[in-house]
Amino acid sequence: MYQITIEQHFDAAHSLRGYQGRCEALHGHRFRVMARVTATKLDDIGLAYDFSDLKRHLAAIIKRFDHCYLNDVSPFDKINPSSENIAQTIYDELKPRLEEAPVSLASVEVWESPESGVEYSEG
Repeated sequence: MYQITIEQHFDAAHSLRGYQGRCEALHGHRFRVMARVTATKLDDIGLAYDFSDLKRHLAAIIKRFDHCYLNDVSPFDKINPSSENIAQTIYDELKPRLEEAPVSLASVEVWESPESGVEYSEG
């Protein structure tokens, strides 16, 4: 089994509705996003999946989050823009983009600081 991982980031502000603490106030992060796919075999040139293709798919999803107030961006206008919800949202949007690819989406990680992150996967 091969695991292919890429990393990108976006900068955004958010506030956590109903949170009893400092994170209820407007604040920002450089969100680090890692997408991981798995493959069982390599193609004829020895690649499981092209890093560039995976980066392109992830970039297309996260560009709408960059330099904005996440609470105003769907679906976070309805659900809290927690790292958990961000990770699941990115996962749910990335998965259909990979349906025709020779890989399976394993997980999406979102880190809001060097010490605090979450990983989402199905199952």
